[in-house]
Amino acid sequence: MSTRHRSGSNQAATVIVVIADVMAAIIGLWIIMYLLDANRANDLVAWVADAARFLAGWSYDLFTFDEAWARVVMGYGLAAVVYLFIGHLIAGRIRRG
Repeated sequence: MSTRHRSGSNQAATVIVVIADVMAAIIGLWIIMYLLDANRANDLVAWVADAARFLAGWSYDLFTFDEAWARVVMGYGLAAVVYLFIGHLIAGRIRRG
């Protein structure tokens, strides 16, 4: 294979990893803000909460713990882990391919 093809594959893999990492970081930031009882009237906190809710829409309320903090940690945490796992898996396949 040409170096040019490998370079393009590496760039694509890097973009995928960065996107997955940013998605997981937003979700992780919301978990931390929730646990620290951040002021939801603040624009930054509201934006992070909305973005995390969008990204974790499929896993939000997946678990039915009695404690709200446990539902947030598990529901949003699962989404973050899945994004990291899938993003890095796809990037690894692209780099090898």
